[in-house]
Amino acid sequence: MQVNKVVVGPLETNCYILTINNKCLVIDPGDEIDKIKQEIDKKKIVGVIVTHHHFDHIGGLNYFDKNLILDKNNLEEKEYNIEDFIFEVIYTPGHKEDAITIYFKQYSIMFTGDFIFEGAIGRVDLEGGSTIDMKKSLNKIKKYYGGINVYPGHGNSTYLYKEID
Repeated sequence: MQVNKVVVGPLETNCYILTINNKCLVIDPGDEIDKIKQEIDKKKIVGVIVTHHHFDHIGGLNYFDKNLILDKNNLEEKEYNIEDFIFEVIYTPGHKEDAITIYFKQYSIMFTGDFIFEGAIGRVDLEGGSTIDMKKSLNKIKKYYGGINVYPGHGNSTYLYKEID
């Protein structure tokens, strides 16, 4: 699986384009849809995943077919197989009540939105945030292998073992 990052919008949100066999999943199309479309190019879009509904992660959603949009409203905590993409959805509220993490076990890759960053966790003082939920989510994520590459909603990628002790 190829992972391309497109940094968009005034808050420099990471939008990810995941590609397998000329099919792609888009994660967090926050803004600047022309930059995202350029990265998608002629690939077939098989899904658009929203890690949480803050403005900087959903600004480009209107460009996509609403039937392709996947978020906590229509994803359960379980494994999914969409075309060639196999991933697990993990509910990780704390930064926002609808926050999810997407885990591709086969590739040891996790997309955490604003849950976990390099050297930090997401803010809990915004609307929908909760310190109690963040603690529960951090405890939940500790059961996953520490060598997982974490792709956050902002900034650089990191490894789970560096961020969770």
